[in-house]
Amino acid sequence: MPGPATHQTISYLARRFSESGIRLNHRHGQNFLIDLNLLRMIADSAQLDKHDVALEVGTGTGALTGILAQRAAAVVTVEIDPQLHQLAREELLPHDNVTMLLADALKSKSQLAEEVIEAVQKQLAVASGRRLKLVANLPYSVATPVMANLLLSPIVPCLMSVTIQKELADRIVAAPGTKDYGALAIWIQSQCHVELVRTLPPSVFWPQPKVTSAIVQLQVDPQLRDRIPDLQFFHDFVRALFLHRRKLLRGVLVSALKGQLQKPDVDAILTETGLSPDQRAEQLDVATMMALSENVRRRVAA
Repeated sequence: MPGPATHQTISYLARRFSESGIRLNHRHGQNFLIDLNLLRMIADSAQLDKHDVALEVGTGTGALTGILAQRAAAVVTVEIDPQLHQLAREELLPHDNVTMLLADALKSKSQLAEEVIEAVQKQLAVASGRRLKLVANLPYSVATPVMANLLLSPIVPCLMSVTIQKELADRIVAAPGTKDYGALAIWIQSQCHVELVRTLPPSVFWPQPKVTSAIVQLQVDPQLRDRIPDLQFFHDFVRALFLHRRKLLRGVLVSALKGQLQKPDVDAILTETGLSPDQRAEQLDVATMMALSENVRRRVAA
């Protein structure tokens, strides 16, 4: 019987699900790519070779997993649905370099599951020079926390090639002053070079989602990350500033730093950063936001 990596059609999936008694759980965002060329495009964008450990969140039927297993040194794939996990296990039997986890990839909205981190670390330790890449058709419900949390985790990838909602992709690549620009754009652009590889219509998925999707590639740049002295502080600071994105910057800072700094301190920080009190966070580019964050961090520490 051909596996999903070579035969991912609606009729094939419907038959396999019927045979296995699988009913899709929409809460998990289960939409399967039914175009083999697009599955290959995700893998192509990841530029995998035998030095790579691929992390996949959302095993599904194992269609993409099988492609990754042929190209990478090892694959760690995570599936939350027990029935899909079992189906994929049957399909992936020929691949001995795949670690399959039946788990939620997230411990919380701000943390990856320890089981996932440990499985990846184990594969990275097998040989020197191994590197991690996130390669996945990400379930919509976890796409943002998975990508954002990886950049704060012990297993920072060197590249992410993922399918996500087009709306989320727009937020990631957004420029200052636009409606989509926010904490996520700043957090990712401060550390990654981002490319929108391909827009995907609902028709290439089964069941069809109600939204357009996109394949995006995020190349993590160590030099960019090195510009940020305290990543956790920067992450939390940027999120705090965008809790009230339409409020003036001075008021947002005074509120966010209540109990840590006084109003004269905030005014001094704005002057030092070359900012006006009546500017808004959504107007600041990534470099300016980094400078503001660092000036706040130093003054709080002092």
